[in-house]
Amino acid sequence: MDEMPVTHRTSRSLRVLLVPPNPALALRLGLQPDIEVIASTLARPEVALVEEPEAVAGLLAEEPECRVLVMAGWARPGLWEEASAAGASGLVLRDGPVEELADCLRRASMGETVVDPALTGPARRTHGSPPPEIGGGLP
Repeated sequence: MDEMPVTHRTSRSLRVLLVPPNPALALRLGLQPDIEVIASTLARPEVALVEEPEAVAGLLAEEPECRVLVMAGWARPGLWEEASAAGASGLVLRDGPVEELADCLRRASMGETVVDPALTGPARRTHGSPPPEIGGGLP
């Protein structure tokens, strides 16, 4: 009798959609034992990570039960308000530790609003963000 292959997935994985697709992030999140990164809304995502607040409404129109988190690299005035008004369930740091992002995904899937305090305070520069004069930082 052949044995079934061992997998790191639990019997119930959290289905996460990345918009736009991000292979590096998909790989990092896919290493979490309870997260499955899916390729389209056909797989019925429970949580989606989007890079632009403008993408939230369209995604929710297609998948109203999905919780949507906006990823950002830096704080800018009004970002959370814009994301929230579009229907987002949270605002997370794009370049933060994958374990923290995974925790935010889990919390959002259980109905919690998840907002990284680093993104709602004064402008903060992170890796890959534009300089303060472009990104809304202090003069």
